[in-house]
Amino acid sequence: MRFVIYGAGSVGGSIAVRLATRGADVVVIARSARAAVLRDRGITLVKDDGTTTARPRLVEHPREISWTGDEVVILAVMSQDTPAALDALAPWAPPSIELVCAQNGIANERMALRRFPHVTAMYVWIPAENVEPGLIRIYTAPRDGVLDVGRYPRGVDARVEAIAAAFAGTPFEAEARPDIMAWKNLKLLWNLHNAVDAVCGEIASDGARELIRRSYAEGEATFAAAGLEILSLEVETARRGDRLPIGPIGGMIRPGGSTRQSLARGTGALEVDYLNGEVVLLGRLHGVPTPVNALLQQTANELARDRRPPGAVTAGDLLRRLG
Repeated sequence: MRFVIYGAGSVGGSIAVRLATRGADVVVIARSARAAVLRDRGITLVKDDGTTTARPRLVEHPREISWTGDEVVILAVMSQDTPAALDALAPWAPPSIELVCAQNGIANERMALRRFPHVTAMYVWIPAENVEPGLIRIYTAPRDGVLDVGRYPRGVDARVEAIAAAFAGTPFEAEARPDIMAWKNLKLLWNLHNAVDAVCGEIASDGARELIRRSYAEGEATFAAAGLEILSLEVETARRGDRLPIGPIGGMIRPGGSTRQSLARGTGALEVDYLNGEVVLLGRLHGVPTPVNALLQQTANELARDRRPPGAVTAGDLLRRLG
């Protein structure tokens, strides 16, 4: 089984290192500027219990790969980059490949299924930070996180079981789950607070907690209206147990979630359209008001457009705008 990892950020880079270190056949697709750095340095994972570097094969476009048709392509780009990645893959990757969506949100799998018949959803939980190209910090030890998989939209088959089994012997925990989208739905609800973290620069104040509470309530209402199954928090908590504690690395704590990290890097684009924006979309489709998530989506995108830093708008400002 050959793995093609599309994207070399926190998720894609971590997966590539662990699979390559285990001896798997791994190819990483990275943008040209990033690929040049990775060819020179490799990809390094830094944890509190040690550092690991791997040098998987790197390409800059799917046309550079000699496809056989039995590849597992792990899509690890941000959700806003999924359409472009699928456009690049479709002319070159055979339809028999397995396409794994290792991303936040619940829209990627549906986009992928328009282009490829075999789509696997991956529930990803990795408390990581992409410090710079080729350098990733993972803030849990000794395990790296969770990479559970299931057939999209539901089910488990031999190919899904084989993908989960490929992570045996790595620091990742991976299980095959027929209800994988219920897991991803729950994670989307959690990820609604990412916009608060990015816009306000914190999630601990009373104002930030009130924004998060309201955004979650809107999310739960829209999911119920859409008939989407949400995993119970008790089941998810039991899945991680006490095996995956988040802690500092050399005294440094993780600097917020992925949305805040993207805003801090000044990338100019965030995945909020596929997180808070997913709730807004469902609300518009099913007649459920979503003013909090709409405001968070709009404000986060404005900050990204203007290259403003995390914390540029206070929770109090947002609450006053909501009335």
